[in-house]
Amino acid sequence: MKRIAVLTSGGDAPGMNAAIRAVVRTGIDYGLEVWGVRRGFAGLVEGIMDPLSARDVGGIIQRGGTFLGSARSSKFRSEEGRRQALVHLAEHGIEGLVVIGGNGSQAGSYALYQMGFPVVGIASTIDNDLVGTDITIGVDTALNTALEAIDRLKDTASSHQRAFVIEVMGRDSGYLAMMAGIAGGAEMVLVPEVKTEPEEVARELRAAYARGKPHAIVVVAEGAECDAETLSNYFKTHHDHLGFELRVTILGHIQRGGGPLAFDRLLASRLGTKAAQVMAAGEAGVLVGLIGSIVTTTPLEEIAGKIKPIDIEMYKMAGILAK
Repeated sequence: MKRIAVLTSGGDAPGMNAAIRAVVRTGIDYGLEVWGVRRGFAGLVEGIMDPLSARDVGGIIQRGGTFLGSARSSKFRSEEGRRQALVHLAEHGIEGLVVIGGNGSQAGSYALYQMGFPVVGIASTIDNDLVGTDITIGVDTALNTALEAIDRLKDTASSHQRAFVIEVMGRDSGYLAMMAGIAGGAEMVLVPEVKTEPEEVARELRAAYARGKPHAIVVVAEGAECDAETLSNYFKTHHDHLGFELRVTILGHIQRGGGPLAFDRLLASRLGTKAAQVMAAGEAGVLVGLIGSIVTTTPLEEIAGKIKPIDIEMYKMAGILAK
């Protein structure tokens, strides 16, 4: 193998640029020529790619987002679109592909690999819902962004003795909400994996005030059935009965932005280096992730279409510590 390409796909995550940098510089060190695909799988289908030198990836380790760009592609989901992508890869003499992204991205990686093309995935998503890794690129920075918001809102909540709901990202996974709730000292955490009714939230918040707490903080994952909008509507409708109001803050894409913190820079560098080494060794069809303290690989067939569940015992701990 002499020439490989790297792309970032799906939602951006702090640390993606550090991973690109590691793939490029390690690949070059192993005698590979590395190309960058612009705009993710959409750019792959359109053939938008160019060679990257060590200098092209200089000064990006501290930058958030992805300088290669990312875009979802309905065309790539079809076999025809994937065959078009393979044609473009062949036209540029590219013999292997590194895909930096989350669940949807790695499903795309596996689809290409099934068609006979060498692909290596790098675990990168703030949702941390990928099987085959304990933690993904971007999680730590996104978590700290959410935590800063919770700390700030707790200050104003205590001043006015109000209840606040903070909705964080995470799609179908409650990991980010659970960890932010534990670290932020929230009174409740609502996740997609555990069904919770608005009435239960109201009871817990009243109990918190009864225990003398000057505030009440609820952290909710965007994919929870009882999400921020549901809670807001419930508390507005039952305001006279409940006796207090609920303020809602939706963090949204703020959690994706900003430069990666030290942990994500180091994780991305380790995973990107390993991915290039795996490619240089002729191995493919795997996801590069971190299990324990070891950077390792897991076959894509074992992770495609699966979502890593949250630790229910840790979720229970969040409730205990909120008392």
